[in-house]
Amino acid sequence: MILTGLIPPNPILLRSSRKSSLEYPSNILPRETLGSQFIQCCNASHTFLMTQENSPIGQVIKYDVGKATRNVTESLRALFPKTSPFAKPIRHCAVVGNGGILRNSSCGADIDKADFVFRLNLPPLNWTEDVGTKTHLVTANPSILREKYNSLMEYRKPFSDMVKAYGSAMVLLPAFSYGQNTDISLRTLYTLEDFGLKNRVVFFNPQYLLNLDAYWKKIGLKFKRMSSGLMLASAAFEVCEKVTLYGFWPFSRNLEGTPILHHYYDDRIPKPGFHAMPDEFYQYLRMHSEGALELKLGQC
Repeated sequence: MILTGLIPPNPILLRSSRKSSLEYPSNILPRETLGSQFIQCCNASHTFLMTQENSPIGQVIKYDVGKATRNVTESLRALFPKTSPFAKPIRHCAVVGNGGILRNSSCGADIDKADFVFRLNLPPLNWTEDVGTKTHLVTANPSILREKYNSLMEYRKPFSDMVKAYGSAMVLLPAFSYGQNTDISLRTLYTLEDFGLKNRVVFFNPQYLLNLDAYWKKIGLKFKRMSSGLMLASAAFEVCEKVTLYGFWPFSRNLEGTPILHHYYDDRIPKPGFHAMPDEFYQYLRMHSEGALELKLGQC
C-alpha cells in the first residue's frame, strides 16, 4: 500500500519509528487489549441503543450535545426494544461507509457474505456489484430527512418507499443528541409503523455516545463531533468477532492516484470543521495494521 502524495504524513502510520497512541503488552493480542478498553469505556452490547432494559421509567435522558434532557415515560419506553439486539456476539460484521473508493470495487458479494451489515445515512443501493444489498442496520441522519423529505411533515410515502430498499433492517437515529432531533426521529418511527413496514426504528443511547466521544478524544482524536462511521465502527468492534470496513476513505484520490467522488453515489462534500475524517481514517488504518480489524481499500 503506497500512500505517498495522497495522505498528509501522520505519526500513527510510522510504526517502525514512533509509538502509536496505544501500546499493547507483548503477550496479549492487540484486538483483545483494545476490545477490553472499549468494553470498559462503552459496553456497546448493552448501551449502544436505547432499550427498555437500560432505560427505566423515570430516568432522565441527558442529550449528548447541549443541555437538553427528557424523562423516560412509560409511552416513550414502550418505543424502545426490550433488550439489546447485540447482547450476543456476531461472528462477522461489515461496516459499509459511503466513500467514492467503493465505486468499481466489486465488493458487493464480499459485503453480502457478512453475518451482519451496517450502513450509513440511507445510502442508495443501486451499485449492487460494488456495495451489495444486505442490510441489517442503517443510520438515518436527521439532516437528510429535513432536506429530502421535508421533515416528514407532508407526503411521507417517498420516504417509506426508499426505506423498502433496506428490507427489514433497523433504522438508527440520534433522537437524543440534539433537541431538534427528537421529534423528527419519533416521526420516522411513526411513519414506518403507519406504512406497515417491518423495519424497527431504534435510537442511539446518548450516554454511549458521550462515553465513546471521551474515549476517542483521550486517544488523541480532535473533532467537533464523531462521524456516524466512527460510531458504527466502534460499536461493531465490540459486538462482532470480526469486523471489515468498506468505503472508509476520506481522500479525493484512490490508492493509484486517480480522482474519485467523495461518495460512491455523489460528490457532495461535508461541512468543513465538523468531522475529522482523515484523523478517524488513521485510527482505522492503525487498527488494521495491528490486526484488530480489516480495512478494505480498492478492489475486492
